[in-house]
Amino acid sequence: ICTQTFRDWTGSRSVHAPIIATRKREVAGIRAKFPNKIPVIIERYDKEKYLPPLDKTKFLVPQELTMTQFLTIIRNRMALLPSQAFYLLINNRGLASMSLTMAQVYKQHQDEDGFLYMTYASQEMFGR
Repeated sequence: ICTQTFRDWTGSRSVHAPIIATRKREVAGIRAKFPNKIPVIIERYDKEKYLPPLDKTKFLVPQELTMTQFLTIIRNRMALLPSQAFYLLINNRGLASMSLTMAQVYKQHQDEDGFLYMTYASQEMFGR
C-alpha cells in the first residue's frame, strides 16, 4: 500500500503513473470488498500550525454519511475544543456543502486514482 503523498513546489499533488496504478488497484480492492464505503485520504495543510496531525490519513467512510457528520468524526479524532475552527478542503480547492453525502462529494470530486482527497486546515490558512 502506498501511503506517501507526492507534492510539487506549488503544493498540488503530482502522482506519477506507477503510483496512480497502485492506488487504482488499491481502490478497486476496497470498493470490491466494501462497495458502500468511500475511500478518503485526509492530509494536514502543509503550513498548518494549530491543528494536531491525525493518527491516520486513509479512511473508509459510509457513503450515506453527510459532510457535517464526517467533519464531526474528524473533529472528535483530533480532540478539538468547540472554540477551535477547522475546514476540510476538497482537492485543495474548496469547501463542499455540509449537507452533501459522501457519495455525492465522491461522485463530483474523486481523483483519477479513485480516492477522494481532502485537506484539513485552521482558519489561518485563509489569511486570518
